[in-house]
Amino acid sequence: MGKAFDEIQEGLTDAISYSKGKKSKVVEHTPEEINVKAIREKTGMSQQRFCAAFGISLGTLRHWEQGLRSPRGAARVLLKVVQKNPEAVIKAISE
Repeated sequence: MGKAFDEIQEGLTDAISYSKGKKSKVVEHTPEEINVKAIREKTGMSQQRFCAAFGISLGTLRHWEQGLRSPRGAARVLLKVVQKNPEAVIKAISE
């Protein structure tokens, strides 16, 4: 067939091997865990206040803090920034 087909077939074969626990060339990227409760506690805010300040639903925050779900996308970025400099984020969103 063609080069593209051979590359796709090789990738699929490698993925199947990986899924069966066999040796493969797969590189797995796992994002670091975020301790949402520690981030919130660092701000000194209650769950309700934290949610109101950052536009997060209370149910979502509770799921994150209990480890039932993990923040993704923009929420993950926001939490990382709050973790590094909560005062700056609070100041920026309150203006």
